[in-house]
Amino acid sequence: MSGHSKWAQIKHKKALTDAKKGKAFSKLAKLITIAAREKGPNPDTNIQLRSAIEKAQAVNMPKDNIERAVAKGAGTDAAVLQNVLYEAYGPGGVALIVEGVTDNNNRTFAEIRKLMGDHGAKMTPGGALWLFEHDIEGWRPKNTISLSPRDQEQFENLLEELSEHDDVQEVYSNAA
Repeated sequence: MSGHSKWAQIKHKKALTDAKKGKAFSKLAKLITIAAREKGPNPDTNIQLRSAIEKAQAVNMPKDNIERAVAKGAGTDAAVLQNVLYEAYGPGGVALIVEGVTDNNNRTFAEIRKLMGDHGAKMTPGGALWLFEHDIEGWRPKNTISLSPRDQEQFENLLEELSEHDDVQEVYSNAA
């Protein structure tokens, strides 16, 4: 009589949702840690930290996790997290900007470069930033380009792979 217990019915769904939550929590914890490290652990005086904490609360991140991330950012013995920005050209000549947070820039650069190569994209340090403008919400393309259906599919696969990477926070492109 297999498959009749309640746990057998929900364990697969729970595993998927727990994995998604864990990934979101770890990305937000990195943001909180960096904000606390850069401008101090007080959310009243640190707007970036307050914003990161509000985002974490919006996805129901436990208060203990938020406090631990703030403490890690305020401490001096924790691993040093840093913001990274990678530029690339993807399938069909689409320009990409990848923002991330990492504790090991060399490892992250190599992993992102491998992902790019697997999907027909090339890293171009200093080569794509001029196609974008920076504002409060992030990077905006000055001009957009349209892609062929084949390039569009490759591009979407690349975006999916990049979004699954733990160190990647945001990906911007000039694709239409």
